[in-house]
This record gives sequence, structure tokens and C-alpha cells, in this order.
Amino acid sequence: MNKKEYLTAPLPSKKTPQAMPYILISEAGERYAFYSLMAILAIFLKDYFLTRSGELANLSETQVTKYVSLFQWACYFTPLLGALISDMFWGKFKTIMIFAVVFCVGFVAITLDQTYLGVISGLFLIATGTGIIKPCLSANVGDQFGSSNQHLISKAYNLFYWSVNIGATFSMFIAPIILDKYGPKWAFGTSGAAMVLATLTYWFMRKKLVHIPPKGAGFLKETLSKEGLLVIARLFFFLYLFVAVFWSLFNQTMSKWVLQAQQMNLTFFNWSLSKETFWGKALSLVSLDTVKWDILPEQIQAVNSLLVILMIPIFTYIIYPLINKVFPLTALRKVALGFFISIPSFAIPAWLEGRIDSGELPSCWWQVLAYVFITSGEVMISIPALEFSYTQAPKKMKSFIGSLYLLSVSLGSLFVAALNFFIQNPDGSSKLDGPAYYWFFTGFLAITGILFCIVVQFYRGKTYIQEEAPAESKE
Repeated sequence: MNKKEYLTAPLPSKKTPQAMPYILISEAGERYAFYSLMAILAIFLKDYFLTRSGELANLSETQVTKYVSLFQWACYFTPLLGALISDMFWGKFKTIMIFAVVFCVGFVAITLDQTYLGVISGLFLIATGTGIIKPCLSANVGDQFGSSNQHLISKAYNLFYWSVNIGATFSMFIAPIILDKYGPKWAFGTSGAAMVLATLTYWFMRKKLVHIPPKGAGFLKETLSKEGLLVIARLFFFLYLFVAVFWSLFNQTMSKWVLQAQQMNLTFFNWSLSKETFWGKALSLVSLDTVKWDILPEQIQAVNSLLVILMIPIFTYIIYPLINKVFPLTALRKVALGFFISIPSFAIPAWLEGRIDSGELPSCWWQVLAYVFITSGEVMISIPALEFSYTQAPKKMKSFIGSLYLLSVSLGSLFVAALNFFIQNPDGSSKLDGPAYYWFFTGFLAITGILFCIVVQFYRGKTYIQEEAPAESKE
């Protein structure tokens, strides 16, 4: 295909790039596919996963947590490969298109076969596909901007993260219902269909995108230069190692928290209004005077994505400006505050686990409260860290640095998987049982936050933004 059909550098403009709406739509569809799988994976492994002979595998809670964490690790480790392929050889767009197809094939495999063969091969292809395109998708957002509109990058990444959570919200609400009513084939099949639509959307917008050409050997030269190695070392030791601890907690909302929710009162709404009252009479006309809504344990995860959608504008336009009146709120200061805001998120499940062990049936609304804290932490850690990573990455290393940020998510999941491997007793029980498990992570995060505040004082970096094309250029 003639490369001159595409823009190879952002044009001078003070407006939002024309490709952004298409990027956001495609990202929402891709994230719907991924998070619908994550929403049901723990319950699927526990209640639907089959052995080679077609019998239920009957995995323990510790095994489920370990396997989900290993899958998450793979999804966030493979971005390193994606960054190398895109920055050296194919460029971001071609890399995205090829491995989006791999992503789709993975859903075909797991839809057709829920035994070891289908599940392992399907999850492998999905982890490969989603992981390799991840750094390309996020870096492609920043590539659309030049020096004239770089002031809009922060808002663009907020919108990008917002679209991620639009897809995640719908998926985490819908996928559990499909799994419960129609089984895993339909649940995985609809997720695959969403990924196909996202792939087609990305293809159709190709001429509106800025296609930064791959750098070939120039990428290696810049990466292995003194400056490149210093950028990697600074970001990894001053930011990513600490952020990995947050992700070790957050990623368990898709495993440990779902399994805990199975043991809770899942009545989300329950009211009965007397027909003698005005509202009782009015609502009785539409059969809403008595309402009881029980949710599935997997559906509580949708609270996180819904809260992200609500919190991004609240933090951007209210909380951040208020804090800025007290002291300048840089990206790294947002991350530091995010650690401490997240601490109650595991203290609450620890308390809930104690109540469950004593025979009580606590309300699922307590987990909603825990989500408020961990989502606040996510908004203050993930978005600023993603934006900061892009601006700190040299021009030829944008995807690669993005993949290193995603590696922090992978390291968090790997830590959880390793911990659950070592604490598992031969009989399937856990050495860190009940509330002790959650208190361990609560303390771990608190110590990490304190250490981060000390270490980050010594960070020294530099900002890199893509150069613009001449105003008259269309290439």
C-alpha cells in the first residue's frame, strides 16, 4: 500500500486531531471484548471449566486466583514484544491490525471448546493479541498531537481512559448475564463479535490517523544509548516498580473480590412502598412500588468502570483544580496521593472476610464502597502514569516505554500468582486465610506509598513531544 496515502507526522493545529473520535470508538469496542472475558473468567474457571474428559475441573479459590493472575500477567507482559515489533519493523497501525486478528481468533478457540485445549489455546492467543496491541493503541493517541496542540494531550488521555471504561462498564454488566442465562459459548462469542467490530473500525479510520513510521535500527540505537537507558532506568525504578504494587491489589478485583462476592448478600436494591402513600400509588401504576434487584457476583466489577466514567470529569474539573490551589499537582504527585487513597480498598474486604467467616452475609454495597477507594486510586495513578510515560519517552521509544508501563501491571499480577502458589497448602487451603490475606496487601500498599513519596523526590526527567509536519504537508 502506498505510504503517501497517510499522514506521517501531526499537522500544526490547535484543535483535537480528527482521528480521536474513531480511536475512542474502536478502543471502547476492544476493551468491551477484553473486559467481558475478564469479568467472567474467575467464575468460568470455578464453575464451567472442563477437563480433557469433559468433566468439571473443580478448581479451588486459590487456584482460580493464581490462574487469573497468570493470564493477567501474560496480557501485560506481551506488550514488550508489541513495542519492539511496532517501533522497529511494522509501525503501530500494521502491528495493531495483524494482532487484532490474532485476538479475534483466540475468542473463536475459547468459544468452540471449553476444555483444556480450547481454553489454554484461546487464552494464549487473546493474551498475545491484546498484549501486543496495547502499547501501540495508547502511544497512537499521543502520536496524533504536535507542539501546537500538545496542551490537549492530557484531556485526550482522559478521554481515552474514559472510552476504555465505557466498554468495560457494559461488558462487566452484560457478560455475566449472558454466561448465567446462555452459557460460556454465547458469552465468549459475543465478546469475540465486539472485537471484530473494533478491528473493522480501526481499519476504516486508517487514512485519518497519523502513522509514525517505524524507526528500525534507529530504535535500537536510541534505546541502547545513554539517554535511552537512563529514561528506562528512571521510569522503572522511580515509578513502575511502585505502581506494580497498586496493580497487584487492583487486579484482584477480577478474581479474589468476585469469589468473595459469591458469599455475600447480592441484593442491590430492595424496596417496597405502601400504596397508601403518593409515591406508592404513582409507582404502582408501572409496577415499581416493589422492587428487588439481585445481581450476579461478577457484575459488581462494573461499579469500577462506572465510577471511572463519573470520576474522570470530577477529578479533572473539580478535585485537581482545588488541590492545585493548595500546591502544584504534577503527575507524580497525583500518583503519590493515589497510593494513600487506595489503602482502604483492601481494608474493607478484610473486614468483610471476617464477617463472612463468622457466618454473616454482608451486603454487596460494602464492596461498592471498596470500589470507590480503589477506583479513586486508579484515576490518580493509572491515567497520570500513562500520560507521564508518553511525555518522558524519547520520540523513537514511545511504544516501548508504554510497554514498560504495562509491565508494571504484569509484575503486579505475577506477584499475586506467585504469592498464591506459595501460600497454597497441599489440601488446597491457604496459609494466608480469611482477613489475613487482605490485611497483607493493605499493609503492603501503605509501605509502598510512603517509600514512593521519599524516592520520587530524586526523579529528574525530560519531556519529548512528536515534531509537526509543515503546514502545507499532507504526508
